[in-house]
Amino acid sequence: MSYLNNVVGYRKDLLTNRSVVKKDNYVLLDPDGLVKNVIPGFENCDVTVLASPKIGASFVDYLVTIHADGKNERGFGEEGIETLLYLIEGSLEVKAGEQSYSLTQGGFVYCPPGTKLYFQNKSGKVTKAFLYKRRYDRLEGYEPYVVTGNANEMEWIKYEGMEDVLIKDFLPKELAFDCNFHILSFKPGASHGYIETHLPEHGAYFLSGQGMYNLDNDWVPVQKGDYIFMSAYSLQACYAVGRDEEFSYVYSKDCNRDVSI
Repeated sequence: MSYLNNVVGYRKDLLTNRSVVKKDNYVLLDPDGLVKNVIPGFENCDVTVLASPKIGASFVDYLVTIHADGKNERGFGEEGIETLLYLIEGSLEVKAGEQSYSLTQGGFVYCPPGTKLYFQNKSGKVTKAFLYKRRYDRLEGYEPYVVTGNANEMEWIKYEGMEDVLIKDFLPKELAFDCNFHILSFKPGASHGYIETHLPEHGAYFLSGQGMYNLDNDWVPVQKGDYIFMSAYSLQACYAVGRDEEFSYVYSKDCNRDVSI
């Protein structure tokens, strides 16, 4: 039952859900079950916190439904915190500090720490966005900066040389950035080349298709609208299932820094 699919109140069938929560390891969130969180500054918006330090993440991911004239004039972000907004559907007017941008589906804005993100939905239609925030890991001699673009205008790159697995990077590969964001897409039947085991964490929102995901050697079905969190060193890989639609997701990755001890 969820506000996202407008299934609330009495249910005739058994209460079931595909979600799996293994704190400090991995999480799968089925949208049927997500609830709204009241977050100061978000007006006429439905906000769900997807991942947070309470499940073991070093970041916070949000799913935000922005209704007509929905907005955040308070500003998202604070000193020491970097943020990103990716537009899943619709259009949105966004400000990063003093600079304004008009985003359409696939558009994104990254704000460095200390630069607040503001937005307003002037389209008259419902808009959906994926939001991210994380404490920036500062590196002496380097300063991150505002980055904006649209994933639909970016070129696909072969993922580790595979023709049927493609990726897009949102941020420049520079040491000023301690994270990056990607869209990874699999044609039906395609898969990772191996089960990955690595330091970076991921938060991933599924944009299209269906797949089977290996999460710490548990194979779980996932599809458009699902969300997964993968902690450091949690085993991970997937393959795409279905007939026609590509299996794709937008996700974050921490990078470009040594490990603190």
